[in-house]
Amino acid sequence: MGTIIISVILLVIAALAVKSVIHRIRHGSSCCGERDAPEKKIQPKDKNKSHYPYKYLLSVDGMHCSNCTRHVENALNSIEGLWANANLETKSVSVLAKMKVEESAFEKEIQQAGYTVLSVTLCS
Repeated sequence: MGTIIISVILLVIAALAVKSVIHRIRHGSSCCGERDAPEKKIQPKDKNKSHYPYKYLLSVDGMHCSNCTRHVENALNSIEGLWANANLETKSVSVLAKMKVEESAFEKEIQQAGYTVLSVTLCS
């Protein structure tokens, strides 16, 4: 009797696993629409790096794919005077700024984008 119950439980688990794999094959397994067309990348208007005397390095939690990095970059690049470049491998964002920026401002923007700032370091 115990063997039958364990066998049924294992069959249910196997069926759910197969269903999950089929769903991922059909619909993709991305966290934020990686299979969808990527959103347009927002570029800073001023691309002269010498105009950005401050450099910040942000550690950001929650970035899992290239769309995540683009979403974080767009959130920061939409602010006048910031130029962001996110790195998925290191889960970090390098931000060039024309003026000093408070840590809370970074946290607010990235939180509104759906991610969490773990640390902010002023590099220069």
